[in-house]
Amino acid sequence: MCSSFLYLSSRQRYVLGDCAMQQMAQSSVFLSGMGGLGIEIAKNIVLAGVKSVTLHDTKQCKIWDLGSNFFIRQEDVLTQRKRMEAVCSRVAELNPYVHVDMSSSTLDETTDLSFLRKYQCVILTEARLSLQKRVNEFCHSQRPPIRFIGCDAYGICVRVFCDFGEEFEVSDPTGEDPKEIFIQSITQDNPGVVTCMDNLPHGLQTGQIVIFREVNGMVELNGTTRQVSVLSPHSFTIGDTSHLQPYEHGGFFVMLKTPKTYRFETIERQLCNPQVLTPDFSKPEAPLQTHAAMLALDNFQEHHGRLPNTGCLQDAEVLLKLTEEVNATLRNKAPVNAELVRCLSRTARGALPPLAAAAGGLASQEALKAITGKFAPLQQWFYLDAIELVRPLQSLSVEEFLPRGDRYDGLRACIGESLCVELHKLRVFMVGCGAIGCEMMKNFALLGVGLANSSGEVCITDPDLIEKSNLNRQFLFRPHHIQKPKSTTAAEATHEINPDLQVDAHLNKVCPATEGIYSDDFYSRLHLVVTALDNVEARRYVDSRCLSNQRALLDSGTMGTKGHTEIIVPNLTESYNSHRDPPEEEIPFCTLKSFPSVIEHTIQWARDKFESAFVHKPSIYNLFWQTHSSAEAVLQRMQARENLEGAFQVIKMLSKQPSQWEQCIAIARLKFEKYFKRKALQLLHSFPLDTRLKDGSLFWQSPKRPPAPIEFDLKDSLHFTFIVSTARLFAGIYNIPYSEKDLSEEAVARILSDIKIPEYQPSQKPIETDEMAKKPDQMKMPLSTEEEFEAITQLEEAISTDSVTPERLHISPLQFEKDDDSNGHMDFVASASALRARVYSIEPADRLKTKRIAGKIIPAIATATAAVAGLVALELIKVVGGYGFESFKNCFFNLAIPVMVLTEPAPVKRTLIRDNIYFTIWDCWTISGHEDFTLSDFMNAVREKYGIEPTMVVYGVKMLYVPVMPGHSKRLKLTMQKLIKPSAERRYVDLTVSFAPEADGDEDLPGPPVRYHFSLDREMP
Repeated sequence: MCSSFLYLSSRQRYVLGDCAMQQMAQSSVFLSGMGGLGIEIAKNIVLAGVKSVTLHDTKQCKIWDLGSNFFIRQEDVLTQRKRMEAVCSRVAELNPYVHVDMSSSTLDETTDLSFLRKYQCVILTEARLSLQKRVNEFCHSQRPPIRFIGCDAYGICVRVFCDFGEEFEVSDPTGEDPKEIFIQSITQDNPGVVTCMDNLPHGLQTGQIVIFREVNGMVELNGTTRQVSVLSPHSFTIGDTSHLQPYEHGGFFVMLKTPKTYRFETIERQLCNPQVLTPDFSKPEAPLQTHAAMLALDNFQEHHGRLPNTGCLQDAEVLLKLTEEVNATLRNKAPVNAELVRCLSRTARGALPPLAAAAGGLASQEALKAITGKFAPLQQWFYLDAIELVRPLQSLSVEEFLPRGDRYDGLRACIGESLCVELHKLRVFMVGCGAIGCEMMKNFALLGVGLANSSGEVCITDPDLIEKSNLNRQFLFRPHHIQKPKSTTAAEATHEINPDLQVDAHLNKVCPATEGIYSDDFYSRLHLVVTALDNVEARRYVDSRCLSNQRALLDSGTMGTKGHTEIIVPNLTESYNSHRDPPEEEIPFCTLKSFPSVIEHTIQWARDKFESAFVHKPSIYNLFWQTHSSAEAVLQRMQARENLEGAFQVIKMLSKQPSQWEQCIAIARLKFEKYFKRKALQLLHSFPLDTRLKDGSLFWQSPKRPPAPIEFDLKDSLHFTFIVSTARLFAGIYNIPYSEKDLSEEAVARILSDIKIPEYQPSQKPIETDEMAKKPDQMKMPLSTEEEFEAITQLEEAISTDSVTPERLHISPLQFEKDDDSNGHMDFVASASALRARVYSIEPADRLKTKRIAGKIIPAIATATAAVAGLVALELIKVVGGYGFESFKNCFFNLAIPVMVLTEPAPVKRTLIRDNIYFTIWDCWTISGHEDFTLSDFMNAVREKYGIEPTMVVYGVKMLYVPVMPGHSKRLKLTMQKLIKPSAERRYVDLTVSFAPEADGDEDLPGPPVRYHFSLDREMP
């Protein structure tokens, strides 16, 4: 694989790994059927980066294809092009490293299938079951077998079938990184019991294998593997340890990934006794019911040569009878679901693009598993239905669902004309236009969301520009779009899919600073909001705006092969902020500074060093000299014993500021000495190896690792990389030029030979060992008299030697950029982390892992992104239709395992204030006043309107009225205008109000926010 492709696929590498990527780059896939489901699969596997894909199709472009295939255009329909010809070049554009060719040969019961032998995976869509059986039998019989996937989408039902042969070996079933878990104790027993340190969960399952390292006492375990039997979340047995030496302390274990073999049967053998995945445990029988119904639909097509006619009751009864006959032949079965069968019959000629996207994401991931052996494969059937979407529509007339000769005929057959019209009129706001955003825009275009001629609109905003690494999953973007805005580019690309879409593209963040743009008036014009964000804080903010403006919010996110969706509907569900995930555990300051135990600690330490030396300190330096007019003025104030925040650090930087490349090399060499030798010597001076704690136990025991100082050696490539990258970064902030020749080992060695390294002198400075201690802010720490004197002396010297020039009072802070390998940023972090790992005998990480952790990169793959956006778009239709609570579904999935779980959203909670007065998070009481309206008037108005009197009123962080606060009773006579002091354009404020408890001594009772309008004419509807 070339470096350009690896860079393009950088986020996917973290999901699949290089070994799987190599296998993909040598694999060929045959994909038949270029309908909505087929084009989804084509998009995803081409973005992923297989060697070649052959796209097969024999049909002509029709008008309804425009509503399901995002790569077919109006002119393709008008010129009667073959679907294959229309889509092939557009699919090929997605990834220049994949060879895409096309075939329109006949593929039927008589075709010689020997041509399939050159493919590693064959995927059929839009194929009759009889043909799928024939191709599957052929693939299964080959040695090695050709991996087979069959996919179908009919109206509200989709299915995916996998057969990867009788023995399919998977190298890594879960894809999860094994963690190092430290050991508290190991018993000398049969069986021996291992207990994890601090009762941390081990995450193991009985039968898995672990390997032991760095165990003291029971040293025979080190380097050996043992099969575990789980006792509890933090303990397990490992077989007989009674003959081993007694355990003393320390050590850790790591789970070993062991290959697993999966066995598959052909479609023919699986039909009567299917293995199915159950996505919705509220209807566990649904997969088997859908299995029977879709097999009956296959039989219907065989008997009648067509699909059931839309809304034809006779066809529905025929299909129901066929389903009952099929079900009678099944060994693994559930009662026939007549409602499902009738809905399938009515919609079978239709297409739900979001359902195709969800199934296409899963099927594409299965194709990648087939050719890489990475992740557990689907065994063997996956069924998904959208009956909740059509159940409320069954009473509508047949005319609602009949074709009208436009691009929405497929959708109309499923949801009816009225709901299509509501989608056209929709005004939606989408925040974020990355991978999920691109997929959502595709769904909007296919569904006809926000059409110009229906007064609808899709407003999107994203401040980011397109980068090369985005192209691997943000499928609306191409290489010529790099460095263009995501939002405007996505808008243009979506117009190509559906020219009738009205898209308003912005480049703004959605945050408190942009509330002038995304005001309450703005939200009042919307129907709903979609988030396509990659961070929790932004989601929380958008959620708070939707809550206060009573707007539905559709949220989703992915992490590698995992995805989630959350549907938030006013007055029906809880909001995003109603639940809080536990915060990420921070690494203790003392662990980072002195006692790292795992590679994540050394990577974070290196990243922090970068931030401190090349971002934070230079920024503080510039700010200091912007604040203080001159060095002479600073000197005078310091001589007058004034305490100037940050002065000591800034003057120290000024006095040591390099002006030549050679000085940058010298600084880098001294940093090496400090970080990797002196710090270790100082730790061993303060805590010799035999140091014991008060309880008699050794200080240096797991998880603490004693350091070993490193002697500098320029011949060591890691040492050289650290010196050069550090020197380059200092040269960057101080604007010092250097040439390519200056970076050579010979030139660096010449400079280093003249550098004198001072002898190490132990310090008496205490070393922090308290894990609860926080990192002190060096800029705010009080100066000692010695430090003050030193700073004054250094500044006097700088002034006297004319070293204080405007150029030297401004430097150039860096911004960490992980994706540019030429800037030296990752060279510094990777080398510094690896050297620190060497000091502490920690297994180093490769550059890829270091980059992921240091850059906080979220692993991403197009399959999960497509699936999550499809699931969200299904729920969007329900929101637009005003469906009831029981219709909505949240989803969590992990395509790697694979698992998909659909659940009801959390219902909104009603909170009792008292006296049968309730409120929910969606409630907002309103009071309208006037210029002379007093706080007392406000209190009375609340009592009169809502039957309960406030005891406390707060605006933001300002307490307007708290009875126990001195002087607050006088405020009752003050006007609300005077107390709040609103800006001229402010029409209302939201106040936090609490109420008196029923019993004395109880806490005040919470209530909903009270929106106070400053005048009647300013009140919003």
